[in-house]
Amino acid sequence: MDLVSGYKGVVGLVFGNENSASNEDSYVERLLDRISNGVLAEDRRTAITELQSVVAENQAAQLAFGAMGFPVLMGILKEERNDVEMVRGALETLVSALTPIGHVKGLKSEVQPALMNTDLLSREAESISLLLSLLSEEDFYIRYYTLQILTALLHNSTNRLQEAILTIPRGITRLMDMLMDREVIRNEALLLLTYLTREAEEIQKIVVFEGAFEKIFSIIKEEGGSDGGVVVQDCLELLNNLLRNNASNQILLRETMGFEPLISMLKLRGSSYRFTQQKTINLLSALETIDLLMRGGLETDAGKDANRLTNTTVLIQKKVLDHLLMLGVESQWAPVAVRCAALRCIGDLIAGNSRNRDALSSKVLGEQPQVEPALNSILRIIIRSSSMQEFIAADYVFKSFCEKNIDGQTMLASTLIPQPHSINNAPLEDDVNMSFGSMLLRGLTLSENDGDLEPCCRAASVLTHILKDNIQCKERVLQIELEAPSPTLGAPEPLMHHMVKYLAILSSIRNKDSSYAASKNLYVEPIIQKLLISWLAQCPNAVKCFLDSRFHLTYLLELVSNPSSTVFASGLAAVLLGICVLYNKSTDSGKDAFGIVDAISQKVGLTSYFLKLEEMQKSHLFSSTEQARTRKPLTRSSAASLADIEEDVDENDSSDQKNESHPILVSVFDSQFVDFIKQLEADIRESMVEVYSQPKSQVAVVPAELEQRGGENDRDYSKRLKSFVEKQCFEIQNLLARNATLAEDLAKTGGSGYSRPDHQPGGGADRIHVEKLRIDLQEANQRLEILKTEKAKVESEASTYQNLAGKMESDLKSLSDAYNSLEQANFQLEKEMKILKNGGNTPSLDIEAIKAEAREESEAELNDLLVCLGQEQSKVEKLSSRLKELGEDVDQLLEGIGDDGGLPEDDEEDED
Repeated sequence: MDLVSGYKGVVGLVFGNENSASNEDSYVERLLDRISNGVLAEDRRTAITELQSVVAENQAAQLAFGAMGFPVLMGILKEERNDVEMVRGALETLVSALTPIGHVKGLKSEVQPALMNTDLLSREAESISLLLSLLSEEDFYIRYYTLQILTALLHNSTNRLQEAILTIPRGITRLMDMLMDREVIRNEALLLLTYLTREAEEIQKIVVFEGAFEKIFSIIKEEGGSDGGVVVQDCLELLNNLLRNNASNQILLRETMGFEPLISMLKLRGSSYRFTQQKTINLLSALETIDLLMRGGLETDAGKDANRLTNTTVLIQKKVLDHLLMLGVESQWAPVAVRCAALRCIGDLIAGNSRNRDALSSKVLGEQPQVEPALNSILRIIIRSSSMQEFIAADYVFKSFCEKNIDGQTMLASTLIPQPHSINNAPLEDDVNMSFGSMLLRGLTLSENDGDLEPCCRAASVLTHILKDNIQCKERVLQIELEAPSPTLGAPEPLMHHMVKYLAILSSIRNKDSSYAASKNLYVEPIIQKLLISWLAQCPNAVKCFLDSRFHLTYLLELVSNPSSTVFASGLAAVLLGICVLYNKSTDSGKDAFGIVDAISQKVGLTSYFLKLEEMQKSHLFSSTEQARTRKPLTRSSAASLADIEEDVDENDSSDQKNESHPILVSVFDSQFVDFIKQLEADIRESMVEVYSQPKSQVAVVPAELEQRGGENDRDYSKRLKSFVEKQCFEIQNLLARNATLAEDLAKTGGSGYSRPDHQPGGGADRIHVEKLRIDLQEANQRLEILKTEKAKVESEASTYQNLAGKMESDLKSLSDAYNSLEQANFQLEKEMKILKNGGNTPSLDIEAIKAEAREESEAELNDLLVCLGQEQSKVEKLSSRLKELGEDVDQLLEGIGDDGGLPEDDEEDED
C-alpha cells in the first residue's frame, strides 16, 4: 500500500531520524506479529494488551501502529467475534490510536499521529460498516469502545463519516437504538448524534423519523430538566440541530410532542432559584430552541412566514411569555446571560405580531401592592442595568414593540408628562410608582445631577423607538418642556433643546478629557444624535424648534469641522444639518434652507461637508452586510464562555471601546437605520442642488441705479431701467447656472476633483455655453421628431390615396372591357337582324366537314398520347434494368399497379 509506506516514511521525519523511532517500530511490529500469528490465545491477549498500553503513551508507537496495525485489528473484529476479550482489546487499542496524547505538546506544524490514524481508518467504508455492526453485540465494553471510536472519527473526518453512515443500511437506526441502552452508552451515543446531525439534512430526517423527539424529551425528563447535568445540554444541542432552519421538523414537533415539554424547562420551582453554571447552560440551550422556533425555516422556504407565525402563536398560547418575563425581568438573581437571552426571545416573540405586542403591554409584574406594567420594568432595566449586554437586549424589546406599531407608540408617548423638579430628584427606588413616561423623562434628566450621561443616552434610545416614523408622536413630544432646577435659572426649555445641550456637554468633556472621549462618548453621542435624526426627519415643526436656538446650528457646524470628532459623531452631525435643509419650511432670514446651506458653505465648505458623509458611509458599520444579531449555535465549546458573560462584558468593555464593532454601536447602527441614512443622504444632495439653483427669497440691497437721476425725463429713465433689468437678469442666469453646475458636481463626487472658480476663470462661461448648446440641441431633436411624425403621416395618406386610385383604375378597365363586349354582341345581333329582314336563310351546318375536323383533332391528340406513352415505356425499361442491377424484384414491385386504375370505375358502378 502506498499510503502505508508513506506513513512509515513519516515516522523518521517527525521524530528526528529513522534510528530514533526504530525501537518503537520494531516493538510494535513484534507485537502485531504475535497477535496475528500467535498460537496460544493467552499470548495473543497479552500482546494486544501491551500494544494498547504503548500506543496510548508513545507518539512514535502511535504512528507506527497506523502504518501496520489497522489490517491486523480489523481482521480480529471481522473474524474473531466469538472471542470477546480479543475484540475488546482490539477496540481499546483503536481508541488509543485515535486519541491525541494530551501531555505531549509539540509544535503546531508537527504531524499528529492521532489525526493521521483517523484519516487512514475513515477512508475505508468497510471499516465504518464493521464498527456499526459491533453495536449489536451484547457485551457492554464492545458497544462502549465502538461508540468512542466513531466519535473520534467524527471529530476529525466529519463529512467522510456522515457520507459513509448514510450508505450503510440501518446505520442511523443502530445509533438511535443506543439511546435506549445503559446510561454510559446512551450518553456516548447522544454525543455522537449531536456531532453527526450538524449541517446534515439527510441524517436529520432519518433521526427524526426514528423517533428522536420522544427519546430526547424522555432523557431530559429522566435527568431532571433544566436542573440536570451535561446530558440535558447534549439533548438540547441535538434538538437544536434538528430544528435549526428546518420547517418540516418544527411542524412535526409542534403537531406530535407539542411545545409543552420545552416550555416546562423554563419554569423555576422552589430551590431552582439557585443557578449553577450547568443550569445556566441548560437554560440558554432551551432559550435557543425557543429562538429557533420563532425564526422558522430557511429564508427560501415558501411557507416560512406562516410556519413562524404559527410557532409564535402556539408559544403565546402556552404562556411562554410569562416564563420569559420571569427569567428576563423578574429574576434579577438569574445570570446576566440568561436574562439577556430571555429578553431577546421576548423581542423576537413580539416582532411584527400585533397580538403578542398587546399581550406584552397588558402584562403586569410583581405582587400586590407592588405591581407595575412589564414595559415599565423593562425600561428600568435599560436605565439602571450595569451590564452592556442587558441594556442591548432590553432595548431590542422596545425596538420590536414600536416597529410599525403606531398605536403602541402613541400609547407610550401619551404618558410623557413632565413632573416637578422635586420628583425628578427623588431616590431611584421611588420610580416604582411612576408612569412609563415619567420614568423615561426622569432618565433623560438624571444627568443633570452627577454629569453621567449614560442613563440619558439609554433613555434617548427608547425615545427614538417611540418617535420613529410617527409624526403624531413627534409633534406631541415637541410640546414637552422641562422645568429649570430653580426659577432664577431661567424659563422651562423644550425637551429637544435639553438633548442638544447634552451633546454640547459631551463635546466640552471630549475637548478637556480625551480618555473619556475614548470610552463612553464612543456610543453616547451617536445615540443622542440618532434620536435627533429620527425626531427631525419628515417633521418641519421639529426642524423649526431645533433652529429656534442659533446655538444649535453653530454647534453642529463646529462638530462637523472638529478634527477630534469621531467619524460617526461628525457624520451624523452632517446628516442633521442636511435634514435642517431638507425639511425646512421657514422663511426667516438665516433659518431658511438657503441660510443653512450658506452657513455650511462658509463655515465648513461643501467639499468637507460631503466628505464627512462619505467617510461615515465607508466605515465598517455601514459597509458590512453582516446582521447585528446573528448568533452562533450553542455547543459544548462555546457554552462556558456564554455562561460567563458577566466577566466577558467587564473585560471587553475597555478593549472594544475604540473598535467600530462595539456591541452598542452595532445595535445603534442596525440595518434599518443604515438604510435610512443612505436614503437621507441622497435626498440631502438633491435638496442642496435645488437650493443652489434658486435665488434668495428677499433682496437685501437696493442698487443706486434704480433711483431717477436729476434732470432725467421719464422716457430715458424707463430705458435705463429696462437696460439695467436686462443686465441683472443675464447676470442672475449666469450665477444660477454656475451654482447649479457646482452643486451637481459636488453631489455626484462628494467634493473629489473640486477646484475653486477663481482658479478656472473661464469654466463657468464654458459650462453656460455648453448648457445653452445642449438645450438648443434638445429643442432641435424635438422639432426633428415632430417633422418625422408629420412626414410619416403624409406618407401614410399618400399610400392610401395611391391604393384607392389603383383600385378605381382597375374598376374602370373592367367596365371598359364589359362595354366593348356588349358592343360586339350588339353588332352581331344587328347583322343577323339585317339578314333576316332581307329574307335570307341561315347558312346550313356542314356536318361532314365538322366530323372530319374533329377526327383530325382526335388523331393528332392520339399521336401525342402514343408519343408520351413511348417515352414513359423507355423510362420504365431503364428503371427496371437499374433495379435488377440493385437486386430488386421488378415484377413484385409492379404487381397490382395496373389493378388500381379500375378502382374508380368500380366505385362508380357501386354508386350506380
